[in-house]
Amino acid sequence: MIILLPPSEGKTPAATGPRLDLDALSLPELTGARAEVLDALAEVSAAPDALDRLGVGAGIAEDVARNTRLTEIPCAPALDTYSGVLYSALGRLTPTARARLEHVWVSSALFGIVAALDPIPAYRLSMKTRLSGQVLSTWWRTRLTPVLDDEFAGQLVLDCRSTEYRKSWPGPPERTAVVDVYTESRGRRTVVSHNAKHTRGELVGRLLRSRATLPEDFRGLVTAAKRYHAVEFTPPQGRQPARLDIILPG
Repeated sequence: MIILLPPSEGKTPAATGPRLDLDALSLPELTGARAEVLDALAEVSAAPDALDRLGVGAGIAEDVARNTRLTEIPCAPALDTYSGVLYSALGRLTPTARARLEHVWVSSALFGIVAALDPIPAYRLSMKTRLSGQVLSTWWRTRLTPVLDDEFAGQLVLDCRSTEYRKSWPGPPERTAVVDVYTESRGRRTVVSHNAKHTRGELVGRLLRSRATLPEDFRGLVTAAKRYHAVEFTPPQGRQPARLDIILPG
C-alpha cells in the first residue's frame, strides 16, 4: 500500500541538519528534474516581483527569501518539515507507525514527490505556480508518470492529496482510492474543506498505528476505514479512481 499526502503551505525550518543533497532523495530518477525546479525557484525568488510570480503575500516574504538559499540551510525529514492540520492530526508515531513510514510519500511542487523521511529544507512553492512558462502540476506530470507508474506498480494507492497535487500524478484509477470528507445533517450532505485535512491525517495516523496489516486492496481499505469512521466506497469507473468518502456527523 502507498499513502500519498499533500504538502503543507507552511513548513518548519530545521534548526540543525544536513544540507540539501538531491542525490540522497528517494527516486534518483527525478534528480535532474528536481535540480531544474530548484534553480528556477531560486531565480524567481530573487526577482523584484517574486511575491507576485509565486502568488503569495508580503507576510511570507521571509519564506520566499529563503528559497534563494535552499542548498545552504539545514534539512529535516519531510514529515518534520511539513506542518499544519493534516500533519498534526497524524498523531504520535509509535514504533509500529514508524516502521510503516516507507509506505508514506508526499507530493511536492519543488521535488515532485518525496518519501516521508527524505531530508528536505523548508521552502515555499505551490503546484499551481508557473515556472518556465508552465504550471508545475502539468510540468511534473510528464516526469512523474513513468517513474511512479513503475515504482508503485501493483500497489493500492490511498490518495489524501488536494486536487492540484493529484494532477501531478493521478495514479492508476483501478488501484487508487481518493479520500474525500463530508458532513451529513438531516439527510443533507456537505463537502468539508479545511477540516477534511484533519480527518485525512487522522485516518492515516490510525492506519499506521494499527496492529492490523496495511490494506492491500479496496475491500481491505474499506474494512480498515470503517473501524474509525462512517464511510462510503465508490469503485473506479473508467478513468476515474475509486472514492472513499468519510461521512462526519453535522
